[in-house]
Amino acid sequence: MSANSGPGYKLYPQHRITTKPAGAHVQVRFNGEVIADTRDAIELHEPHVGHVVAPVIYYIPRKDVRMERLVRTDHHTECPFKGQASYYALKDGPENAVWTYEAPYDEVLAIKGHLAFYPDKTDLIVTPE
Repeated sequence: MSANSGPGYKLYPQHRITTKPAGAHVQVRFNGEVIADTRDAIELHEPHVGHVVAPVIYYIPRKDVRMERLVRTDHHTECPFKGQASYYALKDGPENAVWTYEAPYDEVLAIKGHLAFYPDKTDLIVTPE
């Protein structure tokens, strides 16, 4: 384990998170407006002993997100596998619709500098390439 390893990996050694380039065109819209558009998304999978903890999550580089459409909120959560998440609201839209791990644990460094959008608060369109 590294110096910045997630504590969850020691407690639950079978729990593994994998990341890889999505190999897809990922677009996020809210009320028809494009908020994010990228071909550089990172795909995160989080299975755990025979079941899926969460669906595939697409993390989008900040450079491909219209950051002026987001407003930081005071909400934070802690994941023992990924680290502390910070949240954004969409201007004139839902609270905490977007999250990011600004200092993720070493096992998931690929998502640093990326944002994820809740699919029930935005429209996520993924087109395989």
